[in-house]
Amino acid sequence: MKFRIRCVGKALLVVVAIAVLGLVVMMLWNWVVPALFVGARAIDFAHALGLLVLSRILFGGFRGHGGWRGRRHWRKWEAMTPEEREHFQAAWRSGRDRRAGD
Repeated sequence: MKFRIRCVGKALLVVVAIAVLGLVVMMLWNWVVPALFVGARAIDFAHALGLLVLSRILFGGFRGHGGWRGRRHWRKWEAMTPEEREHFQAAWRSGRDRRAGD
């Protein structure tokens, strides 16, 4: 039962986040673009959501780090030998431990 409630909560959160992002895009577009360009028109909520989808397709997402950069690092990790991986993990841990002590 808790699993269903958690899933419904996450789905609701995603829907609300998409609606808020669409609203923000619509408000920013209607505030900035018609003032800058003479022939530009205001957009409605559906067009703002379409603009969000288009930006997702063209620029690779809203996640921050993902996209092509993460895949490149994964390919690099897969190409390492077990010794190289262990050396990398040890260096990464020592750097992380140093930062935590600052």
